[in-house]
Amino acid sequence: MPEQNKPFVVTDRRKFAMDGTPREDADLTPEPESRESVSSVSPEPPPQPAKEQPAPQAAPEQTLESDLPPAPTEEEMRQVNSAYQQTSDRLETAVRAANPGMERPPQMNFDQIVQSIYMTAIIQLGGVTKEGEQPRVDLMGARQSIDMLSILEEKTKGNLTADESKLLDSALFELRMGFLEVTQALARSAASRPPAPGSPPFPGAAPGPKIVR
Repeated sequence: MPEQNKPFVVTDRRKFAMDGTPREDADLTPEPESRESVSSVSPEPPPQPAKEQPAPQAAPEQTLESDLPPAPTEEEMRQVNSAYQQTSDRLETAVRAANPGMERPPQMNFDQIVQSIYMTAIIQLGGVTKEGEQPRVDLMGARQSIDMLSILEEKTKGNLTADESKLLDSALFELRMGFLEVTQALARSAASRPPAPGSPPFPGAAPGPKIVR
């Protein structure tokens, strides 16, 4: 029979009738899913736990580099001190040999340090001016000398004997009083001088020194 004259065969593959009941000749076995459908649908991967972010590290503190050179070692200090003492002794021997009868200078101590700064400040305040000479006053230098004694007082607090503490307190008191007296005297002297010719008046203000040094 020719291929084109073969009758069409229609196979009813419905599993249920129109009223919803299963058909007697229906195969109720579920059809296997095709590989294509299985492979095309991939299961969702399980959620990955979130990675913990490393805690931000604090920026290292900037260290301030000191401009001071490194401290000398104990051995260096010992060698320098020994060389200093030997050189100092040779110098003193030479000076005394050139000046027969010269007494040995006293050993330096705390009292001599205070007295040295004290005399420097007195000179800067014009306290050793010869009679008939104009006093030469250096107020800024005197203030620095007085401040040096103030620092010495602060740094040695609790380490001085009663006599050393009394000497330092007396020196500071006298120098501070002298400083006030000199500055007030210079202010009065400047106020008593007539204004310079051509300088405009300054009403309402007491005249005073322009530069006190």
